[in-house]
Amino acid sequence: MCADINYQAQAECIRRLHQLFGNKGTRHLDLACGTGPHVRHFIDHGFQSAGLDINQPMLDLAKIRCPEADFVLQNMCEFKVDQPLDLITCFLYSIHYSDGLANLTRCIESAHAALKEDGIFCFNAVEKNLINNNYFVSHSVEHDDSRFTFSSGWYYQGEGEKQALKLSIEKTDMLNTEIWHDEHPMVAVSFVELQALLEPYFDVHMFENDYEKLIPWNGESGNAIVVCVKK
Repeated sequence: MCADINYQAQAECIRRLHQLFGNKGTRHLDLACGTGPHVRHFIDHGFQSAGLDINQPMLDLAKIRCPEADFVLQNMCEFKVDQPLDLITCFLYSIHYSDGLANLTRCIESAHAALKEDGIFCFNAVEKNLINNNYFVSHSVEHDDSRFTFSSGWYYQGEGEKQALKLSIEKTDMLNTEIWHDEHPMVAVSFVELQALLEPYFDVHMFENDYEKLIPWNGESGNAIVVCVKK
């Protein structure tokens, strides 16, 4: 599913933002780290990186990818660290797995408590009121003599604090085609609501969701990279 993701470009973008807004420290934690691809790139750039996830099998794979890193099984909505951090990241819209505004607030509070002075918390987010329920992103990849097509799209019913990430996987080989569908419940938040949740704890800077160029958010896009500097 992640074959077309440029993890290196994403990590490099956040590293540049850390240079611009952060305290220049190297202690880093990646929330919802999965199998650790972003952690690998931060380590290669000299960071003391660690990962946190709620899925132990993914953490086991992350440890194989990054044997020098620590990986912990925790919920990102209520996590604690042994030593203060300089940088906390959360990629691939995973901040929305904080299902509900109360959990999202606890995630923000946990990140604030874990950071050193002038440490930063970076993540990307989607504005609930600009979600197009009919828009899906798809890509295909060849693997083990089969062709896999993955599609994903946001769905928001138009009110409330819940949205969904809808996924489908199609596997085609010489004999047949199989299709799987899944739906992940996630928190829905407007950017106005998000900034209001963040501002008691952080100075907030928003950028276009473009990991190749650092462009200030134009106030209209439905996706953004959010940079939060601890107050």
